[in-house]
Formats: sequence, structure tokens, C-alpha cells
Amino acid sequence: MHRRIIAPGALAAASLMLAIPASAASYAPGAPGIGDPYYPAYGNGGYDVSHYDLRLKYQPATDELSGTATILARTTQDLSSFDLDFLLDVSEVRVNGAKASFTTSGQHELVVTPKTPLAKGTPITVVVRYSGVPSTKSAYGFNTWHRTPDGAVAADEPEAAWWWYPSNDHPLDKATYDVSVAVPNGTQALSNGTLQSTSSQLGWTRYNWRQNKPQATYLTTLAVGKFDITTSTSEGGVPVVNAYSKDLGDNDGAARASVERTGELVDWLSGYFGPYPFSSAGGYVPNTTTGYALETQTRVYYSQKQFANGSNASVVVHELAHQWYGDSVSLKGWKDIWINEGFARYAQWLWSEHEGEGTTQELADYVYASHPADDAFWKVEPGDPGPDNQFDIAVYDRGALAIQALRNAVGDDSFFAILKGWPQEHAYGNASVADFEAYAEKVSGKSLSSLFDTWLFQPTKPGAAAAKGAAVAKSAAVRPKSWKKIAATNDVH
Repeated sequence: MHRRIIAPGALAAASLMLAIPASAASYAPGAPGIGDPYYPAYGNGGYDVSHYDLRLKYQPATDELSGTATILARTTQDLSSFDLDFLLDVSEVRVNGAKASFTTSGQHELVVTPKTPLAKGTPITVVVRYSGVPSTKSAYGFNTWHRTPDGAVAADEPEAAWWWYPSNDHPLDKATYDVSVAVPNGTQALSNGTLQSTSSQLGWTRYNWRQNKPQATYLTTLAVGKFDITTSTSEGGVPVVNAYSKDLGDNDGAARASVERTGELVDWLSGYFGPYPFSSAGGYVPNTTTGYALETQTRVYYSQKQFANGSNASVVVHELAHQWYGDSVSLKGWKDIWINEGFARYAQWLWSEHEGEGTTQELADYVYASHPADDAFWKVEPGDPGPDNQFDIAVYDRGALAIQALRNAVGDDSFFAILKGWPQEHAYGNASVADFEAYAEKVSGKSLSSLFDTWLFQPTKPGAAAAKGAAVAKSAAVRPKSWKKIAATNDVH
């Protein structure tokens, strides 16, 4: 055996080589999509976000937004680069303190290449400095940034974040939030959670909002404008913050008569779904031209058009039900939208029964009888409707029919145990339709695969026997008194 003499310089070089992981070749870019077949480019692979800290400044007169987003995350693979979903103009990106290079790709991808590759399991702090005019940006031919006479609103589904902060934009990657926004004095900034503090300096007021429970990106909202803000506490102890644009005109009274019932309805829903899962509740009604409402977490977005025909507590019930079904328990993939919309619709049916305006069975009978077998309504499969039918009325109404069928099959004791237990079983996480079926079978002790297949996955009208309602065999059913108000919410999410 011959001992090899290694010079000091060569020894140092060899040591350096040994310091390089053997898996260096495994470093690769994170995927530009999280893997959702409905929206292949939405979200990103390679990392998991735990917290967003957004420090922003917004000028309503010009729609100019500037700020710094600090994103706390952990890598889930060996990364050479990663994507963020974003549309505004970026001036600087840092990863763990070091400047990173960046470029744009596709419709809404910001591609970040850190100075050094990131090993799997590495905690990372990503700082993005940016500015822009959100109303001038579009992707796939649309814009979800809504200008108002005195400001703007970010609230849309399945995407809204790209126009105001960089993110991993898919419900699978939920995170907590601090949203701090400076606006001109006399203007307010609203977001999710609780208002931690405000401060004023040199003509600007900064509002600091905190969401301390995991939140999906599309459920994060920002509203800037001139609002009348009301605060209260529900009888059950939930703080409530509501806000109304000061220029709602004739819709103002009906909006307040509806949204001011938030505390009462949160407490009522808690009886069915269990304790309210967040630190605050509430809603806001800006002066936008949109026609929908959206379950933005803890601070529901309502279009003023929802109240054009008078007050409607049913829409408030729908959006508040989402705080359990959709917000606390979020979908795993967008194909699981039934868990959000079917149960929010069924909550409206429960409210109808509570108000003496039609029982859940009467509503189910009416929906069933209203759609003949050849109606396109039955072609949509709520359990996997496809991206084009994600918000089709069948996901809501046929989705609620499926829930009534489940109730009839397992009996009220098991049904209400399922209804209340599910939000606790998956609190602050994600779940699929298959997960719900498994949970319902566990609680009820019954095999339910045939029932779920019939109501959620077959493009045909179930037979009358499957519905198990006394009226469904009739050619028509009486329209419940509540139907008009429920149908008025068909454009909500």
C-alpha cells in the first residue's frame, strides 16, 4: 500500500468537495404549479408557506400599490429555483438575506433563483419589494382587482392574490397573515382577522390586521375606501367587525339589516357546526359593480347588489357557513368544491326550516321536481364538476340534495354528529370529498359509497326511491316560501 501525499492546497480543495452534498445533482426548479388538474399553473411546488407579512401603501386616487412581502416558508425538495404567483412589478427579491435573481414566466409566474441552492427542509425567508397599478394587470384575459369610487377591493375565487401580493396561490398551502396597509387619512383599510393597531403620520394612516389561523390565499381580502365600521360581540362571545361603503345609496339599509345579523347567525350556526373557528367574524359591503358574495375568511365580501331587492339573511348564512366548510376546512383540490358549496347551501336550507319558510326536505323535494331528467342540471357531477362547472348551480343545489339524501340515509342523530364533527376533525387543514365520505361512514357505521356515487358522481337524475322523500315522486312540488331568497344568492360563492 502506498500512502498518497496531499499538498495543503489540494487538501483544502478536497475538503470543499466533501462539503458539497452528494445529492447536489438533485437540485431542481420547483414546479410552476402545485398539481391541481383544474388549474395546472396555480400554486407552486417545492416549498410550503407558514406566514405572510405584507407591508403595503396604497393611493386610491391613482390605484398605485407598493410594498414589501416577507414570506416565511420551508423547502419540500432540493431547490435550485422556485415560483411565486404574482403580477405586479418587482424591484428586488432576497432569500435568507441574500439578493436573488428573478424573472417572469407564463401568465403570472415570478421565478426566483436564490444565490445558493436550497436543500430540502431549509427554512427560508423570502422578501419581495414591489409596486404597480393593479387595475392595469391581467392574466388569462381577466382582472380580479375591483376599483371603487373611493378605493379598491381584492376578493375573488379561485384567484385574487396575484394582483396585490406574491404567494403560493392554492388552498393546499394555507398560512397565517399580518397585513399592514397605509392609506391617506380619512380612508380605511380592511383585511382579515383582528385589527391589531392603527397609527397616523404625515397624512397617512396605517392599519395593522392579523389572521392568526391558517388561511387560503383566495380567502385573503383587502378593501380600501371610506367605510362606516361597526363593532360588536355576539352573545356567544365572538367579536364582530362589519363595514359599509358610505356611498351605497338605496342599498345601504338592506345591507345593514342583513350583515348586522352576523353575530346572531354565527351563534346559530355554531349549534350545527360546533364552536366558531376564528378570532373574529364580520363582513363588508363596498360600492362595487360585482354581483357575488365571497367567504373571505372572517371578513365576508358582499356585493351591494345582493341587497338590491331588500334584506337577505340567507346570503349571510351561506357565507358564514363557509367559515367552517371551506375556510377552516379547505378543499384539497378544486374538484372538491362540493364540500364548500353544498354545505353552505344546505345551511340556507336549515335556516329556511328555522324560519318556518320550508323544511330541508321540502326544499329538496322542490329542487328534485324542478329539474326533469333531461335537464342539464343532472349532467353536472358535484363531486368532480370540472373547472367549467365549478360554480354551476348543480354544485349548490344538487350538492345540497346529496346532503339531504345523506341525512335520510343515516338518520338525524348520526347526520348532525357528522355535520358538527367534520369541522373539528379537519380544523385548519384540507380535506377531499373522499375524506368526507370516509368520515360519514365512520360516524354512521354505514356503507355510503353507493349514495355518494349516485348523488355526486353520476350524470343522471337519481330515481325517486333514492331521494327517499314523500313528495319527490310527484310531478311537481310546492315551492317553499324561502326559495326566492335562496335563489337570489345563486351568484354567491
